Amino acid sequence: MPPRSPKPRLTTDARRRAAELSTRLLGFYDREGRDLPWRQTKDPYRVWVSEVMLQQTQVVTVLPYYARFLEAFPTVRALAESATDDVLAMWAGLGYYGRARNLQAAARVVVANHGGVFPRDWADALALPGVGRYMAGAVLSIAFGQRLPAVDGNAERALARVFLVRGHIGSGRAKARIHALAEAAVPADRPGDHNQALMELGALVCTPRAPQCGRCAVRELCGAAERGLQEAIPRPRPRPAARAVTAVAAVVRRDSRVLIRRQSGPGAWSGLWVFPHAEGHELDAVGLPADLAAPTGRVVQVRHTVMQRRIDLKAHECRAAQGVALPQGEWRWVKASELEAVALPAPHRKVARLLGLGLPPTRLLDAEGVEHAG
Repeated sequence: MPPRSPKPRLTTDARRRAAELSTRLLGFYDREGRDLPWRQTKDPYRVWVSEVMLQQTQVVTVLPYYARFLEAFPTVRALAESATDDVLAMWAGLGYYGRARNLQAAARVVVANHGGVFPRDWADALALPGVGRYMAGAVLSIAFGQRLPAVDGNAERALARVFLVRGHIGSGRAKARIHALAEAAVPADRPGDHNQALMELGALVCTPRAPQCGRCAVRELCGAAERGLQEAIPRPRPRPAARAVTAVAAVVRRDSRVLIRRQSGPGAWSGLWVFPHAEGHELDAVGLPADLAAPTGRVVQVRHTVMQRRIDLKAHECRAAQGVALPQGEWRWVKASELEAVALPAPHRKVARLLGLGLPPTRLLDAEGVEHAG
């Protein structure tokens, strides 16, 4: 792996503790590591898919999606050769659809340039769409046994506490030190298990709040625990205030079908199917003809927070007359029972559930926001 510049120097003691950390982590992983399907394989494609899905998403949410996705696209080539609509539909409800688009784009590069196998070379891996230092390190260490770190948020937090790295871990100096420590800690033997063990420790034991220091396998090495600073380290990243967006949607029904359109232009929802919507408070802002969107009086509201946006969406149920012409662009009538298989963004899926449009009534743990029904 190419060196980071400038690369912090580690003391002899820090290197000794990094080596001891790995020994303790592997013992913890062997005893307490969760039995997850992507941990039962060294297939780089399956490891890669799991890592993409686990970005900003809970394990419990990923499990059923992982199984269904691999059933639909069992190989890199199958994913590369599939229609993007089919890939997005299989991702529906998991959120952050850019992950799915990047995964398929990268699969096409892997098929075209690397014989259908995730590249073993660090630079080639980083050149794939959607693959950064963490993703490359995770796949190369787990699938190919390369001695590379894989540092996600859980690993950053655990390392910051063990080695008493002060400052918020998004800052340049703190982040560089954490990555240097992570690199030093990776053993030549079982590097993939070591990386997964470190992430597992952060997920299950060294949690953001109320860490379970009493059951921690590395407590004796932890500088924060020794000084009682577990809750103070690491300092939280400064976060900008969420931008409030007020939007209105028309959920147009005709018999058993509902009207959707493909979202065009740039943005996170590009290429997804949505209910007709617009920013604003009044239904007129959507711009549909009156005979295509006659309100029934039923209204639902959802609040959805994603990244730095808080979306307050008011959705009006509407009825359409038979034979009404659709506006220009990609529009279609779909059966309400088919919506579950359509790539709808999370706020629109929430609306569909509240209106009983064929989606399960239970809330998805999609880690994209909190639903507030009104």
